[in-house]
Amino acid sequence: EVQLVESGGGLVQAGGSLRLSCLLSGFTIDRYTIGWFRQAPGKGREGVSCITTSDGTTWYADSVRGRLTISSDSAKNTVSLQMNSLKPEDTAVYYCNVVPPLQNYWGQGTQVTVSS
Repeated sequence: EVQLVESGGGLVQAGGSLRLSCLLSGFTIDRYTIGWFRQAPGKGREGVSCITTSDGTTWYADSVRGRLTISSDSAKNTVSLQMNSLKPEDTAVYYCNVVPPLQNYWGQGTQVTVSS
């Protein structure tokens, strides 16, 4: 059974940092591009960053480039998102999924709240 479980969210002040983790089971990440997505209140889900684990290629949305860093650990089958210099507009539920995302792979997400 495929599962993606996000963790690491929380409440932080603007300028603070958080590290999100995505633990994947049921498949190995080495064959996939894994992405982080977020959904803010009243808005649609958007892509934030992704990594092609086989070669380390990364992509970032313009709104987060320079502040967020994605990484992967094949031994632990995890993908992490280091979030620095957080802004109130980063407040959202953060999800991980393969790229392009599959509907039945969405997990519960992890809430990130940035106070001003």
